[in-house]
Amino acid sequence: MTELNLSTDETRVSYGIGRQLGDQLRDNPPPGVSLDAVIAGIRDAFAGAASQVSPEALNASFAVIRQRMQVEAQQKAEAAAAEGRAFLAENAKRDGVVVLESGLQYEVLSAGGGAKPTREDSVRTHYHGTLIDGSVFDSSYQRGQPAEFPVGGVIAGWTEALQLMNAGSKWRLYVPSELAYGAQGVGSIPPHSTLVFDVELLDVL
Repeated sequence: MTELNLSTDETRVSYGIGRQLGDQLRDNPPPGVSLDAVIAGIRDAFAGAASQVSPEALNASFAVIRQRMQVEAQQKAEAAAAEGRAFLAENAKRDGVVVLESGLQYEVLSAGGGAKPTREDSVRTHYHGTLIDGSVFDSSYQRGQPAEFPVGGVIAGWTEALQLMNAGSKWRLYVPSELAYGAQGVGSIPPHSTLVFDVELLDVL
């Protein structure tokens, strides 16, 4: 590969544009995306050359790929929902796990003797959140900084659990997708994901 000279503002910005496009394609790749074809399209457009694919053919192919992506996304969502239900069903059998009417599950890791917050309160917490496969999606512990937020301003599973906790407590929450981010998902959390949180209620503000 030819070594690039990235010593000027212009070349660095040019490289940055390519990086951003590459990041987008890596994180959300269309099925079977070809890097060579992507680069060829960029070169042709930049040079003002005629497109090697007609608009009609391109639109038809986009429609096929969009449909394929929708089917794959639906299949993944259904699989995640089924895995979450199975996980919660087995987890509910474990000693020490409390199952609430809403479907939220928790176990007390350590008990505290402080006040319980209400929905109108704000709290300071440390937390560590994972998918059921152990993949970490968020952690105030890893950031080294507690989080502060209103009890009523977070996912439903947290809002319910926090009002049951005494300050100084640490619980492990098992949150069904319906009490988390549901069919939408968010960030690195796929749709219909059951979530696991270690939550330490440091203080009621």
